Amino acid sequence: MTPAPNDVRPFSALDDVDRAILGELAADGRLPNNALAERVGVAPSTCLARTRALRESGAIRGFHAEIDPAALGLPLQALVSVRLTAHERPAVDAFRGRSVLLPGVVSVFHVAGADDYVLHVRAASADALRDFVLDHLAVDPAVQHTQTSLIFEQARGVG
Repeated sequence: MTPAPNDVRPFSALDDVDRAILGELAADGRLPNNALAERVGVAPSTCLARTRALRESGAIRGFHAEIDPAALGLPLQALVSVRLTAHERPAVDAFRGRSVLLPGVVSVFHVAGADDYVLHVRAASADALRDFVLDHLAVDPAVQHTQTSLIFEQARGVG
């Protein structure tokens, strides 16, 4: 399914069963369909069809394993706030398109406030993080300013 303009999806059409499926999968994305169906009170075939429809609509963006970054050799994490020089849609869209492809970037958030983006970055060391900022952001003509905040600890919420 193609997202609606401005990436707004028709999630208002979701019912209580759809929301229950989403809640259960958010808590445990590896939950087998039979167990998921039992938890939300529907038949397994109904649950499977609804889960497929939720994926196709974009309500379920994907499934992934949450891995300790240190196990990947990237123990240092940071949030890098980025202020752009121009705020026209083409410039903003182009920066987002480039930033998601940068090495070590986990997530890119377009935010309101003094900064335009926050990049969640993983790096092997403080030197590697410094090099990331200098080699990829400081040289980007679209970037006016960056500010880096180290992440000391990360805990995943339930919501």
